[in-house]
Amino acid sequence: MESVMPYVLAIVPTVGVAVLFYFVIKTILEGDRRERLAQAKWEAEHDRAHEQAQKPVDTGTTATDISTDAAHSVNGSRGTDAPGTDRVGP
Repeated sequence: MESVMPYVLAIVPTVGVAVLFYFVIKTILEGDRRERLAQAKWEAEHDRAHEQAQKPVDTGTTATDISTDAAHSVNGSRGTDAPGTDRVGP
């Protein structure tokens, strides 16, 4: 038994470093996984808030009402309310 002991003591530092390396890499990978999950959650919340901010506010006015009002404004600024009655050319 005495002749085996020097060989065991020779590989103890290698095994110790290997175990330490395993736990360090495992901790890094778990931290990266948690960070990616947190980043994905933050991006989803950010996208949801951005989409809600981009939604038009419902004022009871439809797009047709807005386009009709815009057409009356433009035509009215030319001096007529009837579309197609503007004079074109000299």
